[in-house]
Parts: sequence; structure tokens; C-alpha cells
Amino acid sequence: MTAPSWTRRHILSLADFTPAEYDVILQTAASFREVLSRRTKKVPALQGQVVTNLFFEPSTRTRSSFELAAKRLSADTLNFTPGTSSLTKGETILDTAKTYLAMGTDLMVIRHREAGVPQTIAAAMDHLQAGVGVLNAGDGQHEHPSQALLDLFTLCVLLDAKQPRLALLEGKKIAIVGDIVHSRVARSNLWSLTASGAEVHLAGPPTLLPKLFATYGENRPGSLHLHWELEPALEKADFVMALRLQRERMSQHLLPSLREYHQQFGLTHDRLRLCQPQVRVLHPGPVNRGVEISSELMDDPQVSLIPQQVTSGVAVRMALLYLMGSGRGG
Repeated sequence: MTAPSWTRRHILSLADFTPAEYDVILQTAASFREVLSRRTKKVPALQGQVVTNLFFEPSTRTRSSFELAAKRLSADTLNFTPGTSSLTKGETILDTAKTYLAMGTDLMVIRHREAGVPQTIAAAMDHLQAGVGVLNAGDGQHEHPSQALLDLFTLCVLLDAKQPRLALLEGKKIAIVGDIVHSRVARSNLWSLTASGAEVHLAGPPTLLPKLFATYGENRPGSLHLHWELEPALEKADFVMALRLQRERMSQHLLPSLREYHQQFGLTHDRLRLCQPQVRVLHPGPVNRGVEISSELMDDPQVSLIPQQVTSGVAVRMALLYLMGSGRGG
């Protein structure tokens, strides 16, 4: 495969991504999606390169997806586990990253509970002129670029499987419901979806959806609307994304009860009657069944795109690693 034009060494945020960059990722992911449908699912695109997964925070989908993506590209993989690492002996995060650099790492995939850690490591690698690419796999309440890109890919493939592209979402109404304030997934999705020209509607209790989120829609091709009730966000929506209540990040009592939250903002088949007839539902996972979304809706193959999101994750992360590791970045 010949790599399309790509100039980024690191992928840390989607805030300044251009439409052309989104389309390069979508088209590259579509090629790898075809590869993954074959009997032999490996390509030698990154053979001889080392991808290190530095996950300082628990993860199932993202970590497994990145590891599988690297292996499908024939890269060697190193996986970091904080509980059994030298961090327990007082080693700093930067020294840990430099240790993996000394082992020959070419690409680092980093997740951390504190915002800014991937950016700090990327700056350190640049200062050392190491030529290492850093990919943000989720940092605190900042961003989660690869999740937003796989969500984007899932939607665009649904609209045009052969040629997924950003422009397909122009004018579409997309509702994002739930714990917006703690969600790095929501922040990254706001950048990508408003770049497409979509009409994005956020819905959640005032404690989980502060007014400051309106600034994400300023000077963007799309529009952004905030709602503290569910119904206006769902009305005539083409797509609906539910977000997990991140109770582990809530430092104060922000909700009366999970039952009341589900009654007001939980997604069910009945509530989706307000949407377009062919509405589809997404959730980045993990899912709290019966809280953000009913089990019946989550398991409905006619409505739920959750399994497709997981599958899309491998193709999109293959695309990101390939573009960053192909020698074009930086």
C-alpha cells in the first residue's frame, strides 16, 4: 500500500484537523477494513517497527484494538502494565518512556488519567529528536482522538461503504447524550463532527453539561446546540450517541440517582420514536446497561452500531499507526 500524503508525527488532538486529513484517515481505514475481511488479515506495512502501548489507566477495547492493529500491520508490540512496572519503585513517566525509546520504539500509544501526559511525552521525544510518533489513546478529560475517528468512520461507512468521507455527514443531526463534562470522547467527537458540517446536539443534566461546551461550535462548519432535556436533542435525529456515566471521575454528588437519570436521559426504543425512522445508536463503551441505554436497544442489530464501532476500531487504528509509521509524519 502507498501511504497518502501525511505530515503529522503525532496525533494528540482533533482540534486542528483539516477535512483533508479526516478523509485521508477514512480512506486509509477503508482499505484496511477490506484487508480485515480477507482470510489472511496481515500486511507487512510496519514490519520491523516497534509499537509500544503505554497504558497508565485501565482499558479493554482501546488497548486490545491498538495491539491487534499493530500486529495486523506486522509490527512488534510492547505492552506496559503500571502495576508491575518500575513506576511502583519511583520511576517517572518520562523515564519510563525513555526506557522504551532505548529499546527501539518507533510509535508510542499513550493513555493516562491526567490530561496532557501524551503531549508531554511527545514534546520530550521531539526534544530528543527521536523521530518517535506519539498517539493519544485518551488523556484525562481532554481528548480521545482514535475513538472519535472510529465513530466517524462507523457513520461514514454506513452512509457510503465504498467511499467514506467527511462530507457525508453535512447537515445530519447527531445527538450526544449523557456525561459530557467528564467525557474525552465527547470532546474529540465535537471537533470531528462540527468539522463535517453536522448539526450536533448535546443533551444531559446541567451538572453534566455546562454552558462552556457551546464554545466548541464557534467558527466551525457545523453547528452545536445544548439541551438540558432529552426530547429536543432526539427530535428528527439521524444518529444518537450515548455516553457512559463516569462515576469514578465524579468528585461530588452530581446525580440524584441512576434510576432517575435513566428515566430522564436513558435511551430506549420508545424514546427513539422522536428520531428519524432509520436512526442508529452508538456508544463508545463500556456500557452501563439500563442506565444510559436499555439492554433491548443495545442488543437490537437494526438500531445499534456498537458492534460495528468495535470492528471499525481495528481498521481505524491500523490506519493511524500506518500513516504515522510510514515515514511521512513530521
